[in-house]
Amino acid sequence: MARAYSLDLRERVVAAVNGGQSCRAVAETYDLSVSCVVKWSQRYRTTGSAKPGRMGGHRPVLLTDHRDFLLARLAAEPHVTLRRLQAELAELGIVVSFGTLWNFVRREGLSFKKKPAAKRAGSA
Repeated sequence: MARAYSLDLRERVVAAVNGGQSCRAVAETYDLSVSCVVKWSQRYRTTGSAKPGRMGGHRPVLLTDHRDFLLARLAAEPHVTLRRLQAELAELGIVVSFGTLWNFVRREGLSFKKKPAAKRAGSA
């Protein structure tokens, strides 16, 4: 993933635009795209800083509203499968993927993995 430009460069670009130069001239001077200069200037006007925003997306946790239901369901029947939970949620009108359920279970520190049995008898 690419890094954001330095704050020093951003501040120099914004200062040049605020000093009266056109966005096109500043873009050519600093070897940037015009849209980059425009966006930094807009960010400075709205927030007072040309500091970059957070990179990467934020994915909201979809099952936070249903956490109590899911934990109660898992407490009542600890060996229920994720596919069964997915079907039960779908019956309630909550459509989520298997991966979403898996992430919820992992985040809650729950595990469906079985412990390996003691050494099994070998073949005769």
